[in-house]
Amino acid sequence: MYVLGLSCFFHDSSAALLRDGVIVAASEEERFSRKKHDQAFPMQSIEFCLSFAGITLDQVDAVVFYDKPLLKFDRLLETYFSRAPFGLKSFLKAMPIWLKEKIYFKKLIRDSLKKISKITPSLYFSEHHLSHAASAFYASPYDEAAVLCIDGVGEWATTSGWIGKGSDLKPLFEIHFPHSLGLFYSAFTGYLGFQVNSGEYKMMGLAPYGKPIYIDLIINNLIHFNNDGSFQLNLDYFDFTKDSEMITDKFIELFKNPRRSNEDIAEFTQFHKDLAASVQAVTEIAVLKLARQIKLLTGLDNLTMAGGVALNCVANGKLKESGIFKNIWIQPASGDSGGALGAALAYYFLEKKSSRVIDPNFQQGSLLGPSFKSEHIKLLLDHAGVVYHETISEEVLNELISEEIIKGSVIGLFQGRMEFGPRALGSRSIIGDPRFSNMQSIMNLKIKKRESFRPFAPAILKEFVSDYFYWEKSTASPYMLFTTQVKNTLPLPAITHVDGSARLQVVDENIHPRFHRLIKTFYKKSGCPVIINTSFNVRGEPIVARPLEAINCFMTTEMDVLVLENFLLKKTEQKSELFNIDWVSAYARD
Repeated sequence: MYVLGLSCFFHDSSAALLRDGVIVAASEEERFSRKKHDQAFPMQSIEFCLSFAGITLDQVDAVVFYDKPLLKFDRLLETYFSRAPFGLKSFLKAMPIWLKEKIYFKKLIRDSLKKISKITPSLYFSEHHLSHAASAFYASPYDEAAVLCIDGVGEWATTSGWIGKGSDLKPLFEIHFPHSLGLFYSAFTGYLGFQVNSGEYKMMGLAPYGKPIYIDLIINNLIHFNNDGSFQLNLDYFDFTKDSEMITDKFIELFKNPRRSNEDIAEFTQFHKDLAASVQAVTEIAVLKLARQIKLLTGLDNLTMAGGVALNCVANGKLKESGIFKNIWIQPASGDSGGALGAALAYYFLEKKSSRVIDPNFQQGSLLGPSFKSEHIKLLLDHAGVVYHETISEEVLNELISEEIIKGSVIGLFQGRMEFGPRALGSRSIIGDPRFSNMQSIMNLKIKKRESFRPFAPAILKEFVSDYFYWEKSTASPYMLFTTQVKNTLPLPAITHVDGSARLQVVDENIHPRFHRLIKTFYKKSGCPVIINTSFNVRGEPIVARPLEAINCFMTTEMDVLVLENFLLKKTEQKSELFNIDWVSAYARD
């Protein structure tokens, strides 16, 4: 049985394909379209999934959409009417699109699928938080688990608790719009001058530079916590019909500072840093309260999580430290892109009542995207006139890469299947030596072209994690979803944030064997089992998906070395005329 899950038309469109309940392939549309957070119908993602499986659309048994659009439309209408005449501008902007396109979702999806095949499968609709919950529970290594989903908003739910046992998944509670922890966090993201639905992780990175001195002000005025872990926002301060602003004049008056209007020009003051720290702290309080409540309701030792707020690795780290749950597993594609996977899983296990076999690596390291053969890459490199070194042995290649890391080189690593989710995990990564004190600023300013305060993640061999971080070897963290404190075993300035923390990727040879072998080679040559790992892209662009994008990023930044499968390119060996080419445009047809 083939089940195709879809997420689209809002943000982070994606497609995911199951075969008999096992993930075959999954990808975000932005990787192919090159439009960050692309909301368009995921045509290229679908075509990739089908091609990877070697099937055509007419062989798919069911297509499942990740939420129920008419319920979402009902929520939008009720919200606008309750706020009238406020929010009129947003209403006039949204309604024509809904009335022309989105209200006819079935037809829109079917018409899009007919461009692939005249015979289209049956179409089903999940619910937004059910899709999140299914992506968290069914992909986890647990037979029984509590499930916590926290995001901006789906149809009506913004937070939900579930209990999963075997193939069954049942709801326990919901918190409804407009009371939303995700929107609460996003409102402050916009207030600090970052882009809503995109810059939340920037505010999280800024928080350690401040002190949480506004916690009481926020709790006393903006959010109320109940004894059962639920919460309500004070709507005198929030207006979610105002597009990206999301706040009222009363909000501005409370904090006595104007909204920071331009993240590129305006400097961060201590106020901005302290506010970011305070919002992060309140978010952590909320997550812990919800976790305690669902622990009380289920009595289980295992917790799984999804939804955009589940990508807040600092809150996740505090949750782990709390000891409320013995084990925590978080869906690496926790945002709306993961909804495609969850929709397919919900259909397979709940609608079809299929039996479930527990697999510790069901998510397959989240390496679920496309890969490229060496023959394909060689043809491209030869055609473009690029100087490269071809290695037949992986051992030799890892030796060369390790030597370059030790020299202080910044390396683009493009190997194997692309990651599904927002984190680069060693297949579409930029890597370097964490022992260099200037490596963070080099990568931020010269390669990533982003804010200098942004931290980088360490990727460490599982065998050594307890030696360098306050983290147990037995606790998995393959998806960079938890922060923890760095020990003073060896100075690692490039991955240690200002508060002594790091966003940890524990590299397990059973989950990502190729990346593990590379780091192991580096360790043997350097004595350090840790490397810097950040996503292979520049600011404002999606992670590279194809060799062309990798070459373009390599040639247009100050990256020193590029590894494309078994080919190694050095910047110093390339002809100067190659640096000013738009590689994607020049060679896409070829």
